[in-house]
Amino acid sequence: MLVGGPSYWFHALGGLPSARPALPGSVDCDVAIVGAGYTGLWTAYYLKRADPTLRIVVLEQHVAGYGASGRNGGWCAGELAGNREAYARGPEGRPGVTRALRAMFDTVDEVGRVASAEGIDCDYVKGGCVFVAANEAQLAHLRSYRDHATAWGLSPEDDVWLEPEELAERHLRVDGARAGMFTPHCARIQPAKLVRGLADVVERMGVMIYEGTTVSEILPRLARTAQGDVHAPWVVRATEGYTARLRGHRRDVLPMNSSMIITAPLPRSAWDEIGWDGMETLGDTAHTYIYAQRTADGRIAIGGRGVPYRFGSGTDNDGEIAPSTVASLERRLHAMFPTTRGVAIDHGWSGVLGVPRDWSTSVGADPATGLAWAGCYVGVGVAAANLSARIIADLVRGERSDITTLPFVQHVAKRRWEPEPIRWLSVNGMYALYRRADVIERRTGRPSPMARLANALTGRH
Repeated sequence: MLVGGPSYWFHALGGLPSARPALPGSVDCDVAIVGAGYTGLWTAYYLKRADPTLRIVVLEQHVAGYGASGRNGGWCAGELAGNREAYARGPEGRPGVTRALRAMFDTVDEVGRVASAEGIDCDYVKGGCVFVAANEAQLAHLRSYRDHATAWGLSPEDDVWLEPEELAERHLRVDGARAGMFTPHCARIQPAKLVRGLADVVERMGVMIYEGTTVSEILPRLARTAQGDVHAPWVVRATEGYTARLRGHRRDVLPMNSSMIITAPLPRSAWDEIGWDGMETLGDTAHTYIYAQRTADGRIAIGGRGVPYRFGSGTDNDGEIAPSTVASLERRLHAMFPTTRGVAIDHGWSGVLGVPRDWSTSVGADPATGLAWAGCYVGVGVAAANLSARIIADLVRGERSDITTLPFVQHVAKRRWEPEPIRWLSVNGMYALYRRADVIERRTGRPSPMARLANALTGRH
């Protein structure tokens, strides 16, 4: 099995590409963007589309897509991270939150539209998403999710309840599934294809991408690197899970670890047994949940939390993954699809996602300082990065639009993460409790109070 590298998605493209040239020295531009992942590249795309005369520079420590954008589960999901009750305290109240959810739904289509228009072949299939419940406690979680969605103004078409026979009718056979929930607002993608294709598109539009260039500090109208300073009326921070590396941001965004494995191509007989013809993304309702997809080349990619957090806000070394995490994900795969026993695991890798102290997305811009930011997607960033980038493009150009008034715009977490070792103890303690809660729920069939205790440790919603 290949480990790291940093992901199978890049491995399928021949490995990480050679880096573009580094920043040659100090430069001036109209917009400097720090980070060449989805957020940074989508921001460059929409700014350049709106105003082709803008001089835009993107600064990337490694190569475009090296971080979460090239390592994620390939879910382009219409989901909104954060506390809906907190968002509802804004001027629009609950209708504003519902509007934000609808904007996220529309964003799934927007990603597909741009990929098609720009010739980015990223294996995009809008097959929706199915969440399954494997025991009575998970069934209770699924019903709670359905009721929660209804309370926030979503329709029965947005979240469709599926009895076991209805799951079978969808030609998706998950062993032991008690019920499922289908949402049409999700598409499967190949993450590295999307981010590399997007980088090529914005480069052709005239955006300068400098790779191998580490930004050490972001100041008003200035991004500081070892190669020189980049001066711009606007500097956009698009660093997501790597934000803690920037001077002054050590405790603002916690880099949460997530891991994946991918099988060898399954034989036709296995697919005949599993089904999965609709290419839906697939998740469960455990506290230590999984996320999975059927890939365009006939594999199953499945991910989960693994080792959740490294001391001192550390990040992985080129996608490394713990053997225990590989074994755990493989067990979950075999439990859901017994026919995969005996199918080789070809690749395993890890990456980090950005989590603020209040677990809520943050997008904003400050004309007084020329600083703009977007991120804190808490694991649902493939679509959220696109919507956030469109918001930033409007804010930077001084345009007021429907999306610039969404309830998470100009939101910033009021608290920072605690210093070590409290941070390490609380986050890893939270997931230890989640794992224990799942064990208890499998045994008893009843929701475990340990999950509520886990949430209380870090304020997770």
